[in-house]
Amino acid sequence: MRWLSRSHKMLSAPFASLLASLLLVLPAAALSTTGTRLLVIDEGDTRTNYNGYIWDLEQRGFEITTLSPKSADLELFTFGERNYDHVLLLPPVSRAYGPKLSTQLLVEFVNKEGNILILLDPASAPEQIRDLGRELDVGLAPRGDVVVDHFEYIPNYEENDRAHNIIGVPKPVTNDFTKNYFGGFNDKEELVAFRGTGHTLGNSPLIHPILTAPRTAYSYDPKDEELKSESPWSAGQQLHLTTGVQARNNARVTFVGSAELFTDKFQALDGLRMGPKGYKTVVSNRAFANAVTAWTFQEIGVIRVDEVKHYPTGDPSKLNPEIYRVKSDVTYEITLSEYSYDHWIPYVPPPSDNVQVEFTMLDPYYRLNLHPISTSLNATTFSTNFTTPDQHGIFSFRTNYKRPYLSNIEHRKSVTIRHFAHDEYARSYEISGAWVWLGGIAVTVVGWIGFVALWLYSAPAAAQAKKVTGKKL
Repeated sequence: MRWLSRSHKMLSAPFASLLASLLLVLPAAALSTTGTRLLVIDEGDTRTNYNGYIWDLEQRGFEITTLSPKSADLELFTFGERNYDHVLLLPPVSRAYGPKLSTQLLVEFVNKEGNILILLDPASAPEQIRDLGRELDVGLAPRGDVVVDHFEYIPNYEENDRAHNIIGVPKPVTNDFTKNYFGGFNDKEELVAFRGTGHTLGNSPLIHPILTAPRTAYSYDPKDEELKSESPWSAGQQLHLTTGVQARNNARVTFVGSAELFTDKFQALDGLRMGPKGYKTVVSNRAFANAVTAWTFQEIGVIRVDEVKHYPTGDPSKLNPEIYRVKSDVTYEITLSEYSYDHWIPYVPPPSDNVQVEFTMLDPYYRLNLHPISTSLNATTFSTNFTTPDQHGIFSFRTNYKRPYLSNIEHRKSVTIRHFAHDEYARSYEISGAWVWLGGIAVTVVGWIGFVALWLYSAPAAAQAKKVTGKKL
């Protein structure tokens, strides 16, 4: 590096400025698939407690607008269109957010494909959020209830050795059928240091649990400890700490039971420290908070259909015909991509999962697994071959791919299946069952020809004249 010391000394300052500018610009390429306009609802000074978290959002390219829930400038819609792509609701100081963030407006925001991230606090759960939770089949804990665990708590921090309300929750580990965006197989030893409230879930298929309480945790109100500890509001793995809801239009709403998890104070807990039961463990609050935010704001877990095509097997030049014949061989292909923060990558299903196609009329005639046949820089092509059924009518190629934590894909393409044309039926000599009858016909014909030939070419016997001898009278 000696060559930089003299001749480039004058260029070092401009070069450093340029490099710093590039470093600030490059992370901004990480954009959400649904937009970058983020509204932060906060009654206090956001940057006082959430400096690191807000900085992470800015580096990922979000255009942040911070407003009080009582602000006169707060409008979610203008002429029926969204003013923002995402809403981040921090716990309010007052008991409610105000009329401009009513449950009806929040539901309408989701119906218009907006995303909402809700950070909850035990002492502050506005009624609008409780009503929104009921709409989505998420039941929030009573006001004042906190989650405690006398076995899985983080020791030697503040007064937690007595309160046991900062618990170490393992990052979620999914199975072979589900993609994991929040921690998992490779870092399952990492914990989330959680202090906050919980919620219970209904049976809606739109709900995706993200962080579940340990089986020894329970929720109670410290002000009424004797009564609530004997009969807690919820306990064990029925108690959820972070939950995502994905609507049918792919809009996402996430309930996080701990707003503190996103603060500088709790993200400073990251790293190797004394964990539950005295074991050394790794706390990873910042990574978890960013992963939850990225999923909610559709920076991850988004897949799209790039191309769909079908053609007669072996003849790709006849692409996407509108009519097929019964009992004809067909090839179906679909190309999928997955969004990862700032670019599209090839979609790879979980190890035990399959992308499928249905060939349906009223009901599926076939449901077939699609197999990857090629991968490009940002997409994977899946394909399968099959024979159309012996049934004419209007059929559809239907790919209905709905998996936890992934955006929904439903693609349908209709085609007509016709009967054989009069000159397309198999000839009789191609049908083995007809060979007996064809043989009988052949024997009859050959026998007749032989008979005629024999008749024509066989001369009759010559007639002999009779000699009559007698006496003359």
